[in-house]
Amino acid sequence: MEAVLSITIFIVSYMLIILEKVDRALIALAGGILMLCTGIFSWNDAFYTFIDWHTIALLFSMMVLVSITQKTGFFEYIALLLAQRIKGEPVKLLILVSCLTAIGSALLANVTTVLLFVPVIMHLTRILSLPNFPYLVAIIFSSNIGGTATLIGDPPNIMIGQAVEHFTFVSFLVHLGPVVFIIFLFMIMFLLFFFRSSLKADPLNHEKIKQLNPNDYLKKSPLLYKSLSILLLTIIGFLLQPLLHVDLTTIAVCGALLLLLVTDQDTDAEVVFREVEWLTLFFFIGLFILVGGLQKSGVIDEIAKGIIWITEGDLPKTAIMILWISGIFSGIVDNIPFVAATIPVIYEFQEYGMLNLDPLWWSLALGACLGGNGTLLGASGNVVVAGIAASKGEPISFMKYMKYGFPIVIFSLVISMVYVFFRYLLPFIQNPL
Repeated sequence: MEAVLSITIFIVSYMLIILEKVDRALIALAGGILMLCTGIFSWNDAFYTFIDWHTIALLFSMMVLVSITQKTGFFEYIALLLAQRIKGEPVKLLILVSCLTAIGSALLANVTTVLLFVPVIMHLTRILSLPNFPYLVAIIFSSNIGGTATLIGDPPNIMIGQAVEHFTFVSFLVHLGPVVFIIFLFMIMFLLFFFRSSLKADPLNHEKIKQLNPNDYLKKSPLLYKSLSILLLTIIGFLLQPLLHVDLTTIAVCGALLLLLVTDQDTDAEVVFREVEWLTLFFFIGLFILVGGLQKSGVIDEIAKGIIWITEGDLPKTAIMILWISGIFSGIVDNIPFVAATIPVIYEFQEYGMLNLDPLWWSLALGACLGGNGTLLGASGNVVVAGIAASKGEPISFMKYMKYGFPIVIFSLVISMVYVFFRYLLPFIQNPL
């Protein structure tokens, strides 16, 4: 009964989010509260088990860092420098944005990268009188694809890296880097083809940009040097995280708190807190509770265990099925809970005599990370980008995004399936022992 109830509440909430008649944060919270009111789980379960406070704290901290830095005009300054470098050409801008986001997501984690890049790109598209939708889609796609390549790039990879002792930062780069590079190139071609009518250069834009001086936007004050120094320290902390052995959330929280303390005389903390994207944070909280209902009632667990029953423990079948199920499922709900439920199930395959589980781990990582591109709810970065865009008065339509997100996921999974088959499964089929 609990399973039916949790599925019903989740589906109704999901449909209302798609219809976009009511703010998605309110719907997610209402659905989560219904899970609690119907007794599927308790407040203790919600607060201590299902809500990922690490993600919430990381997002909040980065929002504080970006909010304070934004007051210095630094993002406008960078936007104008980029616009002048590419001479206002939309196609070059799309390629540049995609490359920078993918690299940043691989090194800094995708949520952090989109929080830093979206304000710059939205300002830049306004300067160039360009539609921001193609560029926001490019940032979402690139963040999820780039984040797939490394251990710290995407939360599912972090979880898998923690579960498998012999996986290192280099392991992820060596095993997932090649296929990620191929998928990224396809993604660029996909975007250039489908948005070709929106990416036409206007000669007037080039002249307008030449007349602008980026230095006019930069407010050279103590606030600028303080915010950039601490933002840079935070980013260095992210890069050195594997050596420091300090949680990414702890680094972000320390950075935000330090910046608030040293800029107390330059900016009002109350104003900074008001500028935080609270709707985005509460949407995450509601979504975590909603998906928690599916976890508590055993729905996600049954999906994961169903893989074992269908494949009968056969390695090639299991790897391909994990790839596709995690890819499709991660496009519907946030990929974190699905990966959490699947990790112990993969370990159960050892009871079937599977000595090498690595192909299953790589299939799970590819499916969960790349599947996040499917919808606006598929990955944390997607929700953050949508939240920032909505706060700037330019919301992203759920259905409009999915029109581009779903095809890119399908093609990504096809490429991944071919890659997994030839790199891991074909040698096993030829020599099963």
